[in-house]
Amino acid sequence: MNEKLDMNTVKELWSKTYNTEGKPDWSHIFPYYHKDIVFQDSIQRIEGIEDFTAMCERLTQRSKELSMEIVTIAQNENTIILEWIMTMMFKKFPSTPLYGSTRLTINSEGLITHQRDYYDLWGDIFNNIPRFGKMYRRFIHKKFG
Repeated sequence: MNEKLDMNTVKELWSKTYNTEGKPDWSHIFPYYHKDIVFQDSIQRIEGIEDFTAMCERLTQRSKELSMEIVTIAQNENTIILEWIMTMMFKKFPSTPLYGSTRLTINSEGLITHQRDYYDLWGDIFNNIPRFGKMYRRFIHKKFG
């Protein structure tokens, strides 16, 4: 039987997943996900535990290193919100910090039924490219801000 998911358990589990010396390992978290998990982020929407675990495996294969710092965490009934800084190091590029948050929805059985990740993938990546980051921010401000 899994521990009850609350913000303290989630913080502990997520802290074991990412490290500063290597690739992430989600295997200890997967049992907390419902078989019909719905995951969505800036890039994709995935339904079902098989597709979710495959997505995690692809991310592991693509990155040289992946670490996460949980900045804040809060809970309101069956919803847990994490604010984080994820640093990704790909095989041919410098490390890139991504700033974001995750909303987890927990059902009455204590399983995660929905995970929604929020982050600005391109903005955070483009910030690390000399001159291009400033051009991108000017474009975004002009068109949307």
